[in-house]
Amino acid sequence: MVKATVTAIVSPSEMERNIILLTQRSIEPFKGYWCFPGGHIDPGETAEKAVIRETAEETGLDLQSPEFLGYCNEIFPEYNFHAVVLMFYGTAQGTLRPQPGEVADAAWFSTKKADSLSLAFNHREVLTRYEKHIASF
Repeated sequence: MVKATVTAIVSPSEMERNIILLTQRSIEPFKGYWCFPGGHIDPGETAEKAVIRETAEETGLDLQSPEFLGYCNEIFPEYNFHAVVLMFYGTAQGTLRPQPGEVADAAWFSTKKADSLSLAFNHREVLTRYEKHIASF
């Protein structure tokens, strides 16, 4: 069954759009890989509320006014995984507190550094689309 998921490209401020937050997965699939905060949309939940909730659950941060970036497909037959990912970006407030059980770690990276990491799912595609988007500002 295809799942609807969300992901958040979080920056510390609008002036620092080339700094982004990544979380390190603590579960399979892609355990140990880095990814953007995100997860499944709950029944009856809007995509915007889901991306705010997932960001808070994983990082302790409050995602402010998420903006829609686009979508991508994540199809991994080896994991019996198929999701349509709605991508959002924005800034966050609060103190970064990676939530045990949700993620192994969370940290801020430059987009250049992030591109050199082992990224989960199709998050390299997400990063590339985000970089093209911020280049237009």
